[in-house]
Amino acid sequence: MIAIVLGVLLSAAAQAAKAGSSPIGGTPVFGGQSLSVPMQIVFLLGALTLLPALIMSATPFLRITIVLHFLRQALGTQTAPSNQVLLGLSLFLTMLLMQPVATKVYDDAWKPYRDGQISMDDALVKSAPALRTYLLRFAREKDIALMLQLSKMPPPATSADVDLKVLLPAYVLSELKTGFQIGAVLFLPFLVIDLIVASVTLAVGMVQLPPVMLSAPFKILLFVLVDGWNLVVGSLMKSFG
Repeated sequence: MIAIVLGVLLSAAAQAAKAGSSPIGGTPVFGGQSLSVPMQIVFLLGALTLLPALIMSATPFLRITIVLHFLRQALGTQTAPSNQVLLGLSLFLTMLLMQPVATKVYDDAWKPYRDGQISMDDALVKSAPALRTYLLRFAREKDIALMLQLSKMPPPATSADVDLKVLLPAYVLSELKTGFQIGAVLFLPFLVIDLIVASVTLAVGMVQLPPVMLSAPFKILLFVLVDGWNLVVGSLMKSFG
């Protein structure tokens, strides 16, 4: 999370100083003139508006929320756990997984910039590799090739040359596929219970009673007996390596 925040703030500041230079510890320069404090605030607020989208799309938050949503649908509990609980759990797990990336960005980019050792542009350059390395671990080559084709960009010579504007949507597509695959696997044992309960109710002539009402307690009981939350969260975290 911190990595994403620092990266966005550094990116916004670098865009503000793009036409000029950024003296270390000074005010960003735009067009040879010092950028006023109100304009700095405008750029900062503009960067902050992108943070929710980045946190949801460029972190493990995407896969975790998809899998937990499928799990709740498979259990048939509708609103239990609530959306707030699932999002809170996803956020805390995301913070745990992104801690190494955040630490590297802080040590390589933010801390030297804060201490006045490097300029804002240098901090931006140093903050990108950590995020790029993480995204490359989970972005499929097929999705990256698709984004390169759509953007009409030449294939990069090495993985380090992949542009973030290509890598980010490729990562989102890859995580969507992975999340749906895990969700489909989670559905299978609960689907078997639904089929068994539906067959039994039809066999005894209980056509007026929805099978879902009878299968829900059995699915919850099975999930509790196998310690489902521990298994699902543990397997989900291990899927990120």
